[in-house]
Amino acid sequence: MAIRTQYDNERWQSHRQNWCDFWYHKLNRPMVILETFHPNENYTELTKKYPGVGCPAQFSLDEPPENVIDFFQAQIESFTYYGDSWPKWFMNFGPGIIAAFLGANINIRPDTIWFEPPEGFDFAGFDPKFDSSNPWYQRIMDLTDCALDKWQDQITVSLSDIGENLDILSSFRTTEMLLMDLYDCPDRISEYLKKLTALWTGFFEKFSSKILPVQKGTSPWAPLWSPGKMYILQSDFSYMISPDMFERFVLPDLEKCCDHLDHSFYHLDGKGQLPHLEMLLKMKNLHGVQWMPGEGGGRIEDYMDVLKKIIDAGKLSQIYATPEGALKIKDQLGGKGFVFHIVHNGMDERAAGELVNKLYE
Repeated sequence: MAIRTQYDNERWQSHRQNWCDFWYHKLNRPMVILETFHPNENYTELTKKYPGVGCPAQFSLDEPPENVIDFFQAQIESFTYYGDSWPKWFMNFGPGIIAAFLGANINIRPDTIWFEPPEGFDFAGFDPKFDSSNPWYQRIMDLTDCALDKWQDQITVSLSDIGENLDILSSFRTTEMLLMDLYDCPDRISEYLKKLTALWTGFFEKFSSKILPVQKGTSPWAPLWSPGKMYILQSDFSYMISPDMFERFVLPDLEKCCDHLDHSFYHLDGKGQLPHLEMLLKMKNLHGVQWMPGEGGGRIEDYMDVLKKIIDAGKLSQIYATPEGALKIKDQLGGKGFVFHIVHNGMDERAAGELVNKLYE
């Protein structure tokens, strides 16, 4: 059955060229990601068959990959894509799924996924190693193969959120204990982080080597696309540590990951990470910063100073904004270098077209 999105070959060519221009700072307007969702009949019926499912991790591991892909294809076909938005599927198994690959327990709830040490886990003997028979690893690889086989390059298969070093380590050590370890045994923690960074690059390569040849590009969970290897790096744990600790325990990992990528972003989430921004902006091989104020942080347009600092440093910026917020940012800072993902409660075709045109002006 043909895939019913509004993307033909001409629009795909334009999409890819615009992203190439964006990465090289040649696009003199923002990238605008704007979608509206109207569930089609097929998707409505499938939600009755699979009630409460919002991401692939919520399917039973026994559910055939073909059924999972059919479910999300129906969902993707229910969107209308405006501006620079495009048909895209994020294979969401929670932030830091590498922890599950290495043996952590995965807890799946309707609104969140998190990881924790297995029962009886002895951190003193922790030796993170890759096991290709791990059921979560196998599941993601099977879904990737199935999606690529069915969709080819017509729907982007985004890389799963494999996570980063301190976040992964905290899934085994717990947040409280790891914070103390950074003071009590920093050298030991540094050795763990080196091993996890090596595992990260290995997992990234396994996934991207499947996706890149078929789709001629890669995309992370965020609304970004690259003609090469692209990922949005993060360290949520960094919210709780000083810039000195960030420089010692996080920055080396980020630099090695960036060296492995053609294009990279950093997910700067919450006010607690703002003290690390200066170091991030000095990274030559980091191309952009996604700024999110975080829970209770207010509106994105209230942080013009942060956004200006990112753009003035020669970095790109991806943000989530209301229509009003995006227009205000464009008016004050210009649109070049930004990716606006428009957050809205529903918009008709005329209003969507008018908003995109205003942001493109």
